[in-house]
Amino acid sequence: LAVLVMEIFAIYNVYKRARLSLPSKVKKRLEFFIAISVSTGTLLSLVYFLYVVVRISPWFDPRYVIPLAGMIIGNSMTGVSLGVKTLSESITIQKDIVEAALMLGARPKDAVRMFSDRAFDSAILPTLNSMIGMGIVFLPGMMTGQILSGASPITAIKYQIAIMLGILGGVTISVSVFLYLGYKAFFNREDQLIV
Repeated sequence: LAVLVMEIFAIYNVYKRARLSLPSKVKKRLEFFIAISVSTGTLLSLVYFLYVVVRISPWFDPRYVIPLAGMIIGNSMTGVSLGVKTLSESITIQKDIVEAALMLGARPKDAVRMFSDRAFDSAILPTLNSMIGMGIVFLPGMMTGQILSGASPITAIKYQIAIMLGILGGVTISVSVFLYLGYKAFFNREDQLIV
């Protein structure tokens, strides 16, 4: 129930942050794709992390599930928000490029590929930056908490690396699913741009 509430709150926050000024049909389809991408990416990453990495018993132990879900869902929410914003702004501002590509025979996916790549880069960058600086520029909360509670620094570092990889996996899957589906919201059945 707690994870479900977190998911709903994250999806709602992405809707709010996006502040899309698009036609209602495009907006509704984007909201649907946002919900699918956030829930798919975060749940796949969380399930993998709980079953393969941590291997807790029972699997639903709230002491592990809630903090891990919070970290994965929170970072995925930020990544998808950035992906939505970048993709929608790129397509609406530079729609002449998309339309020119379509007129020359490109499929919608190919016409927006440059914008999808840019959106992926901007969405994944905050997570990569935090991974690069981890342990050198700043000490993350989970690692610091374990060290202060008396755990070995090596063990704390291993757990922090594992959770950062889980977060990166959740963000990558969520953003990839959104970008795979999201561009379709901007086109009608005849492959015409509708923004």
